Amino acid sequence: MTYSLQLYTVRGPLEADLSGTIKRIADIGYTAVEPYNFVATADQLAEALSANNLSAPSGHAPLLRADQDEIFAAAQKLGIGTVIDPHVDSSRWNTAEDVKATADALNAAAKKGAEYGIRVGYHNHEFELESRIDGRAALEVFAEQLDPAVVLEVDTYWASVGGEDAVELLGRLGDQVRFIHIKDGPLTKNDKEQVAVGAGSMPIWDVIAAVPSLEVGVVELDDFDGDIFEAVTDSFNYLKAGKKS
Repeated sequence: MTYSLQLYTVRGPLEADLSGTIKRIADIGYTAVEPYNFVATADQLAEALSANNLSAPSGHAPLLRADQDEIFAAAQKLGIGTVIDPHVDSSRWNTAEDVKATADALNAAAKKGAEYGIRVGYHNHEFELESRIDGRAALEVFAEQLDPAVVLEVDTYWASVGGEDAVELLGRLGDQVRFIHIKDGPLTKNDKEQVAVGAGSMPIWDVIAAVPSLEVGVVELDDFDGDIFEAVTDSFNYLKAGKKS
């Protein structure tokens, strides 16, 4: 199993020193990263990844709010095989019509992505689970309307904050889930309360085991009240050590 790091986790250091930050991530032991909003930095990022033997299996980009051709071209440059839309506004998850419109738009994006040899996916926050349509989480209604070519990256922490049992949700979504965000904390909406993987309330190993089709587990902290590199290192070491029997 590949463990990746969502670069948003280290956005401050990355903006200050891209190449140095990428080297530091590689030195910790990560072999993959998940870039975000990568169009503007594609050239520099590609050089830094190559220099440090890092791959980028997936990347986040606003497919439904920006130039898709530009995004897919930058993804090709970075070797990103799956471009994931990380956010559709919470106001768009309250009606069946809006959810269908988002699914249709992502399905169309997937057709364009296929022209570049790139797969398309979607990443949730908590509100897609909090919102209920006919008694079901909006994310599940959405998932049913996706083209089979579109994959899901389930942020397991935000799914839990949104009121779902992450393990059960992953089981229901099945093979659509190819990526997960692995994060930990006390299951609140306060980003600053997130902690290194293994130090919070998430059943990390049960979550990972619930996705037989999992390709990459992506470590992320939206924020952290301390040294972010310490949390990133502790997360990597926890995952690499494996589940204790």
